[in-house]
Amino acid sequence: MILDIPHEAFWPLLAVCGLLLLVRGIGSDRLARAALPPAVALIVAHYLVWRFAATLEGPGLGPADHAFIHAFLGVELLALADGMILMLMLSRRRDNSAEADRHERRLAAADPASLPAVDVFIATYNEPLEVLERTIIAALALDWPNLRVWVLDDGRRDWLRRWCADRGAGYLTRPDNKGAKAGNINAALGRTSAPFVLVLDADFAPRANFLRRTMGFFADPRVGIVQAPHRFFNPDPMQQNLRLHRVLPDDQRLFFDVIMPARDAWDAAFCCGSNGVIRRSALAEVGGRLPEGSITEDMLLTLVLLRKGYVTRYLNETLALGLAPESTNAFFVQRARWARGAIQILHLRHGPLGPGLGLLHRLFFLPTHWLSGSLVQSFSLIAPVLFMLTGIVPIANVGVPEVLTYQLPVVVGYMGSLQVLSRGAYHPLAALVLSAFSAVRLLPAVLVTLVRPHGHAFRVTPKGRDAIAGGVDRLVAGAALTLTAATALGLVLNAVPAWRIVERAALIPVVAGWSVVNAVVLLLVAAMAIARPPARAEERFAMGGEPAALVAGEARLPAALVDLSLSGALLRPEGDCAARPGDRVAVEIAGVPPLAASVAGVRPTGIGLRFEAVSDEARAALIRRLFSEAHEPVTAPAPRENVAVALLVRLFLGDPKPA
Repeated sequence: MILDIPHEAFWPLLAVCGLLLLVRGIGSDRLARAALPPAVALIVAHYLVWRFAATLEGPGLGPADHAFIHAFLGVELLALADGMILMLMLSRRRDNSAEADRHERRLAAADPASLPAVDVFIATYNEPLEVLERTIIAALALDWPNLRVWVLDDGRRDWLRRWCADRGAGYLTRPDNKGAKAGNINAALGRTSAPFVLVLDADFAPRANFLRRTMGFFADPRVGIVQAPHRFFNPDPMQQNLRLHRVLPDDQRLFFDVIMPARDAWDAAFCCGSNGVIRRSALAEVGGRLPEGSITEDMLLTLVLLRKGYVTRYLNETLALGLAPESTNAFFVQRARWARGAIQILHLRHGPLGPGLGLLHRLFFLPTHWLSGSLVQSFSLIAPVLFMLTGIVPIANVGVPEVLTYQLPVVVGYMGSLQVLSRGAYHPLAALVLSAFSAVRLLPAVLVTLVRPHGHAFRVTPKGRDAIAGGVDRLVAGAALTLTAATALGLVLNAVPAWRIVERAALIPVVAGWSVVNAVVLLLVAAMAIARPPARAEERFAMGGEPAALVAGEARLPAALVDLSLSGALLRPEGDCAARPGDRVAVEIAGVPPLAASVAGVRPTGIGLRFEAVSDEARAALIRRLFSEAHEPVTAPAPRENVAVALLVRLFLGDPKPA
């Protein structure tokens, strides 16, 4: 069949692949940013000329065909617009680490009494102590001479008030929960006075150097907010449920590691709700309060300050570690809130369509991602099924030559360019799976919010024991398996001439290929909807083999500390050790009081220990060691793994060995 395709049909695709290979081979980030976005624009223009001229009309099309063709075109145009905005954004990049180095040296040389005061706000509603204690203890350990930590408790819990008092943290509450998180912070702003405020979500434990790395940027009077990325010490639902902790990055890495540095280069970075330091005098110019017109008050605050000439500066360094959503339910609660908030902002005077912003800032703050992502994926999954079972076409006059000449160059050009511009952080198959997984529940929320932007309750993302949920997300799994079955049925029916529904034979190979890709995506979505319990109660952190000791009776054996958690450790003794599972020992770790432990297991990598009867003092010391210092989780993804291969292996060969 391939011999029947005109040779010239391959030329555009070969040209796109050649350009991508050339730019990638040269390895110049500057060249990639200069060449690829304009190249993608040309490819898209080439595609749209053909799309409007040749694919909207054709012989034998009925009213249903025309309706679906134009609906599909509309979704495509939205996706292409969103993609081109992203390409434009990625044509720049800003790295502020060198500037942070200079500021840190300057602050270290300054008189500590001259450094400005900072209030640390930890907003909480119903998070359990197991979540809060990490954040509060790490905040109290911040390296800054003039600091006050405040726990803002909208749950009005007496036990938390007492717990904070015992540890030297301030505690603030209010009589109601009006304005949700923004209202909670606004109430605290009226009762505190430091010129700078670090806002932390209840689950984000800051590293000790957070303020040393960020505060220096406020020497620039234009800076209203300094934002650090959200990074996580536990796997998110996709990593956890597919058992790909060591291969698959968490789903927010593309945004925080690639998109935010690009936004920063355009002065379009924004506050992300946690891990941001705010200049109080900038807030004073906009009423001294966070805006409460959206449930995503963070982005709205950035837009309000931007109109006053204040920018949000972004420092892409791990300065705090938090909890990724711990279940599919927590994931959807979080993403629905973000989607609704972004669309709410679209309707506000201070949103991207209101007065006082330049064209590029309007484009960069449009919530096109939330609109296009769910719609495009839904149409992409449904279109071939609808075509094979009813004969209704999504696009007219298309065969294999047209796919090669026009459609594949757009897909390969865009995805390939994004992969190069992101320095490998974009993984196409994983992105498709996550988008399809999200679409099932997010699309209704997005459409409802477009029509009725306000009146939606602020739902806090469940964390800790409240987030852990087993079982299967029946709606997501059911939708994925139903579409997979319908896709398979359509392929079988149209493979048998006597049963064939589709009359346009030229489209069969195109739709068959499309359907196979969809089936792989849908089966991975179904697998992702099956909750897998975490292997351990506490996440482990790599400790680099630092000196430690194992004490059994009168014997003290030097050892290397391989990894550590709040509930146990892995030690590698330097000499022979006769420890057996169940033995009682003591552990000596720098900066932590001696810990009683039992041997949980003996393996080639070392002796696994389970701590027993950990005191409050020792637990606080462990939290400071793990979260205030720069240690990475053991399950952090290894670089340069082939994510697509790992996903396919997971789908067809089952669970890999646990990390």
